[in-house]
Amino acid sequence: MKFSRAVRALLRSRSGFAGSVLVGLLVLSALVSLVWTPYDPTLARPQDSWLLPFSGGHVLGTDRLGRDELSQLLTGARSTLSTALLAAAIAAAVGLALAFAAVLTPRRLGAVVVQLTDVLIAFPVLLIAMILTAVHGGSTWTVVTAIGVGAGVNLARVARAEAGRVLGTDYVLAAHVAGSGTWRTVRKHLLPNIAPTLIVQLSLVLSVAVLAEAALSYLGFGTPAPAVSWGRMLQEQQQYVTARPLLVIWPGLAVAASVLGFNLLGDGLREATDARLRVREVAA
Repeated sequence: MKFSRAVRALLRSRSGFAGSVLVGLLVLSALVSLVWTPYDPTLARPQDSWLLPFSGGHVLGTDRLGRDELSQLLTGARSTLSTALLAAAIAAAVGLALAFAAVLTPRRLGAVVVQLTDVLIAFPVLLIAMILTAVHGGSTWTVVTAIGVGAGVNLARVARAEAGRVLGTDYVLAAHVAGSGTWRTVRKHLLPNIAPTLIVQLSLVLSVAVLAEAALSYLGFGTPAPAVSWGRMLQEQQQYVTARPLLVIWPGLAVAASVLGFNLLGDGLREATDARLRVREVAA
């Protein structure tokens, strides 16, 4: 399926269009924060503490330390997006490595890889991240690695099933008979055919990464201060939620919109790339 056709199909889907808009806002916020924020997001101004929205030049108000809420949200978008993208890249590498090891290696070794994958799936991503941060200390790379490895193990199961299906098709068997090597088969036949499924799964990994990063930062296991993240904003403002509920609502809405956006984008990608769904739509 051509890229331009896939994009048109994605935008025609309601979920795909809505997801693209929400994810686009996240990306735009992250890019804007690279070159501009209304104020320094980490600079405390006690004289401007507890300002309401549109007071004193602060569009979304300030927290108890006088830090601009909009500036923190923009900077938090950059932190959230970079963490999610890095985690997705690690998940793709881990998932493909385990999947290919399971289907391309000798049967006994493949069975061991499958059993190892099933054991690792039993450990929740957040638990792995908490253990790693407790041992190595909180850092962005610790959080990214934990989320990426945890998501990659789950991705491996889907990739393994798709890879096994493709390897059993007639044209792949014919390529082997014609003398095609293993890595040529992977490059020419396997990866192109499982790519649509992987793209959809990776969009869901991004939503899991956003939520996991926010949860870890909220629990104190995420990126340490003075780095800004939406989860840390929630953690710092939770004790003032009764007096200043807006300080919790803004980052909460940002997390919810980002997670929803990636989930809707994943649904739209599935509809745009799944030939069976397109056939049903045309038949209807």
